Amino acid sequence: MSFGISFVLPFMTALLVSFLCTPLAIKIAPKIGAVDIPKDARRMHTKPMPRFGGIAIFLGTIAALIVSMYFALPAITEYLPEGEPVEKVFGLLISGVLIYLVGVVDDLRGMPAKVKFLLQIACASVVFASGIRISFVTNHFGVGHGYFPFAISFFITIIWIVGITNTINLIDGLDGLAAGVAAIASFAIAYTAYIHGMYTVTMAMLATAGGALGFLPFNFHPAKIFMGDGGSLFLGFMLASVSILGPVKGATILATIVPVLVLGVPIFDTAFAIFRRVINKRPIMEADKGHLHHRLMAAGMGQRRSVLTLYGISAVMGVAAILFSRDLFLESAGLFLIAGNFIYIFLTDATSAIPQLKVESHPKSNNKKNKKKKK
Repeated sequence: MSFGISFVLPFMTALLVSFLCTPLAIKIAPKIGAVDIPKDARRMHTKPMPRFGGIAIFLGTIAALIVSMYFALPAITEYLPEGEPVEKVFGLLISGVLIYLVGVVDDLRGMPAKVKFLLQIACASVVFASGIRISFVTNHFGVGHGYFPFAISFFITIIWIVGITNTINLIDGLDGLAAGVAAIASFAIAYTAYIHGMYTVTMAMLATAGGALGFLPFNFHPAKIFMGDGGSLFLGFMLASVSILGPVKGATILATIVPVLVLGVPIFDTAFAIFRRVINKRPIMEADKGHLHHRLMAAGMGQRRSVLTLYGISAVMGVAAILFSRDLFLESAGLFLIAGNFIYIFLTDATSAIPQLKVESHPKSNNKKNKKKKK
């Protein structure tokens, strides 16, 4: 097997498996009760929609990881740098299966937010136990590393994985948005890993991108199926976990700056959502219509154009991350400012230069308030 084919193989495996499994998921979903029924004004769809597409993303990505571990990586052993974490892919497989099961249970039976949060921590702990962790900080403008004590390394790793996992879950509000952003982020991290010689990370991210892209044709507007929590949690978990998988030389680049830039849109959207709910004295986990994609829709852009706009911003952030990893800090900062400018535009309007914090809350919350007033 040639060097180039070794990278194409996991991507194509994930793409084909995901693409072929999605139509099956559409048929299976109604039979097992995995259907999203629009119950409030926050939903962007008006008819029941199967939401079992995560199974296709999951199967495609896992199949590609197995192909990478047993076929693609062994074929390029002579090119692998010292310290390449090939054996850690097994831990990634186990934790990936666990987080997907958490999402599926939530899709089928529902799950209290606290229970889901604790299970996400448990899955992230499996990743940490397998040796995939953030253990130091690199001085990008000097020499040397600052190593963390075990407890701090554990805390930072868990926060990172659980946080990124939920950012992808939270942006899954428009047809094709989460799958497309996850694919763009995966490609950006894969390319960054490739130019730094981190081939295990490259293949894992290509597997994730292939799984998302194979599903996307069925999920792009007008969607035929949703990925559900099973898919969004799995994609976020893979991005978070793989981004800290790598040898000592480049691990921190992938574990901190690159993913933060690549996932700038969902990270900012999540952070702003938390800030908005705190300011409005609303529960942090309460749904509202203040996310970036909701604001674009409110501006009259429609689902397709809103999603393509957010794809563009994510791609700009991805290129900025790649440039940063090559020590092109000025160029990276320029692109980051451009992307930030567009986000600012979407959060403000012609009458106010300050991002709007007052948004429509979830209808259920308003109904509860009205009932209390009547009493």
